Amino acid sequence: MPSVEREVRASLLDAALAVFLKDVKTEWRTRVATSALFLFAFAVLVLVGYAVGPTTLSRGDRPPVHSVLLWIVLFFSAMTGLSRVFVREEEVGTAVALRLKSAPAAVLLGKLLANLALLTLVTAFVVPLFLAMMSFEIQGVGLFLWVLLLGNAGLASASTFVAAIVSKGTAKGTMFAVLATPLLLPPLVAAVSATQVAAVEPGLAAGADFLKLLLAYDGVVTTAAFLLFDAVWRE
Repeated sequence: MPSVEREVRASLLDAALAVFLKDVKTEWRTRVATSALFLFAFAVLVLVGYAVGPTTLSRGDRPPVHSVLLWIVLFFSAMTGLSRVFVREEEVGTAVALRLKSAPAAVLLGKLLANLALLTLVTAFVVPLFLAMMSFEIQGVGLFLWVLLLGNAGLASASTFVAAIVSKGTAKGTMFAVLATPLLLPPLVAAVSATQVAAVEPGLAAGADFLKLLLAYDGVVTTAAFLLFDAVWRE
């Protein structure tokens, strides 16, 4: 029995990796989601830097304001491009073949990894530019990195599952925003609070409660997504 379970897990991971690589290759050819995310992020960064530059805020006001602005950029970047993973399958007619070829769990895992990779690229582009443009100093670098990791995982998990729900609808963009926004508010509030703490505190301990909240959210949302995805995907 253990060997059978290992084989099942291995086949599931192989199928998920195949879905992930397919999405990466497709995105590399078209660059639809990548272009949307990067262009939106760059435009918002320029506007934010122009309107709320480092000289317009006092040093004490920078941590709360800059923490909110940073996660607003990341949040709306996610809303702009992460729904494409399932919408694209329905638009080009490959969703049926994907349902027949791959297990639902493998499809969800592959799509989740693709969205997480895309969001990580955007974060790697946005965060250094934001910190430099806004003169936003981070004291707790370790806490900040953990917040980015767990926050992005939550954004990717919730966005991927909601994208599967709305992929068959007509007004996909509107439905995605309506369903995803309330689902993503709890991790965003925790991420903003933890980023504010990281700006003024050098250690992990000060933001431990927020990290636990983000970790719990990621675990609950990801588990619920895998439990419910079969019904959503095959409906």
